[in-house]
Amino acid sequence: MSNVVQALRIALRALRINKMRSFLTMLGIIIGIAAVIAMMAVGSGASYVISQQIASIGSNILLVLPGSMTSGGLRSGSGGVQTLKASDAKAITNECPSVELAAPVVHSSGQIVYGNQNWSTLLMGATPELFVAREWPVINGRSITDSDNDGAAKVCVIGSTIVQNLFGAEDPLGKMIRIKKVPFVVVGVLESKGQSPQGTDQDDVIFVPLRTAQRKLMGSQFPDTVGSILVKARSEELLPKAEKEINALLNQRHRISGGKEPDFTVRNLSEILAVAEQSSKAMSLLLGAVASISLIVGGIGIMNIMLVSVTERTREIGIRMAIGAKKHDILLQFLTEAVLLTLLGGLLGIVLGAGGAIIVSRMLSWPTLISPLAITVAVLFSGAVGIFFGFYPARKAAGLNPIEALRYE
Repeated sequence: MSNVVQALRIALRALRINKMRSFLTMLGIIIGIAAVIAMMAVGSGASYVISQQIASIGSNILLVLPGSMTSGGLRSGSGGVQTLKASDAKAITNECPSVELAAPVVHSSGQIVYGNQNWSTLLMGATPELFVAREWPVINGRSITDSDNDGAAKVCVIGSTIVQNLFGAEDPLGKMIRIKKVPFVVVGVLESKGQSPQGTDQDDVIFVPLRTAQRKLMGSQFPDTVGSILVKARSEELLPKAEKEINALLNQRHRISGGKEPDFTVRNLSEILAVAEQSSKAMSLLLGAVASISLIVGGIGIMNIMLVSVTERTREIGIRMAIGAKKHDILLQFLTEAVLLTLLGGLLGIVLGAGGAIIVSRMLSWPTLISPLAITVAVLFSGAVGIFFGFYPARKAAGLNPIEALRYE
């Protein structure tokens, strides 16, 4: 232990004697660590945002969309014909064991008016099951109920973006608004969800009962048809099974057989969003790997300076050996100097990298997440760089012949 303390004192004295050279040597490590910390913070921030967006969609979600149809030799594109019905959603809930619930949805866009304010937004007709599937609570008032849907009540639940743009600081509950010139009463305000994985504002939406939307807002010659069906599986493990059960049931209900192309599509949102999350993590690792190249450059700079230091201090090494210093003492001395250089550079790099991440976050409004694990890895890695690139110069110093070292001019 005393040898280590002595080596540390000698190393600190050597670094103080050549302050400018020591700082320039550390600069490569400082920049390298700062780049790694900043890039990993940016990448982790992006991963966090995507994970939050995935959570905002809801867990264990399948989306059933209308497919293409061929009629009279003419083939419509996917979603070109409304082939799904509200009764399909009810059948999925009742006849698919792996499904917890299914929520039929119709959607459109339109202008809503309150007093002298107006706003264009997404209009959605839904049943109470949708809010359970999306895990979307009401923070003020109440949600849409089965009685609202059965009676085609003219009530609505609105997102926080609509509250800001139509009502400002005013409480929207109980207020009358007009949707496509039809009066509706606001009965609830939804919790803010933020952006979706596609970048759209999920809070810029207004929900009305499904039957109300079908009969009074989105007139159709087929009033039972819906735009999509949101399905919640009982667990993540049951998603593939639920998908198979839905396909089999809808093929039967829509009389799809004999190689005929289905008029619907089932999409696993969890898989799609998981791919996006994996891509974000891969990008984060790539950014860290690119930034770590500067650490290697900094390590080479340390090796170069340590070799110069060995040459300059050859006579000193000879004197130390002549008065009883062993080879391992010389090895420890120079290795300590190299590790000290990299650790000091690493600490300064952490401060610089964290500061850079905060500046990026504030200037560009880009979320950053500084992980304690990343800081720990940076410190350990900087120490490892010092040992790796400092070992050869230290070994060279320890291997000098004492007599030749004393004669060195």
